[in-house]
Amino acid sequence: MTEFADKGVVLTGAASGIGRLMALKIAAAGGRVALWDIDEAGATAVSREIADLGGVGIPVQCDLSSRESVGVAAEKSLAALGAVDILINNAGIVSGKDLLEISDEQIELTFDVNALALFWTTRRFLPGMLERNSGHIVTIASAGGIAGTAQLVDYCSSKFAAVGFDDSLRVELKRLGSNVQTTVICPYYIDTGMFAGVSTRFPWLLPILKPEKTVNKILRAIRRNRRRLITPWFVYTTYLMRLAPVGLSDWMMDFFGVSRSMDQFKGRSGQ
Repeated sequence: MTEFADKGVVLTGAASGIGRLMALKIAAAGGRVALWDIDEAGATAVSREIADLGGVGIPVQCDLSSRESVGVAAEKSLAALGAVDILINNAGIVSGKDLLEISDEQIELTFDVNALALFWTTRRFLPGMLERNSGHIVTIASAGGIAGTAQLVDYCSSKFAAVGFDDSLRVELKRLGSNVQTTVICPYYIDTGMFAGVSTRFPWLLPILKPEKTVNKILRAIRRNRRRLITPWFVYTTYLMRLAPVGLSDWMMDFFGVSRSMDQFKGRSGQ
């Protein structure tokens, strides 16, 4: 079982949302957390919150769309932590626009942050984990990485890549006989502001998730070395939809309101 006490943890997207909550809870459990975020002031503010709890949080400014920036941040984190036992790839961005409304640059940025950054961060810390034959790589993906929907073509595509990244890495590590663990997290919309304005037709089946409860589930999954966490449970029916004819699957997505869930999307201010 992975515990956080005395562990060196790198957490991306740590300045706000579930990243901030995870950082606080991991630090409170004794973990030493490198707080990666493009928002340096935000990461510093979280480090102060952690210090008030008596924990260790090191703010590290990092632009995850830049491989060079990831390299610099990795060196700083290794110097501060000594070793990285747990890597949590949490950072993500969303445009919330139809495919033809998104700029070429926004599409590239979505993939840089949501998908390619997974490669650059993991390649920095996996060698040390393999050498110690221990470690944990966590990918915060999305229910949108299992089923796509309107106004999220770029986002869902990048999250499908994130799910595939975890699947392939898990198999590769198993083939190597390594004890390094992987966990992929696929939540529905979380009420953090990132998806402000989204709606759900049947909240008792597909609720907009509460951050605190969701973070507790994520950290429990990491502690228990769960390979995959999908929440809420109804999202598991997506796998059954894949066995149905495409027309029926599309009808179900429309009936449950998923295909129109982004109609009133506003997103986080300044996103």
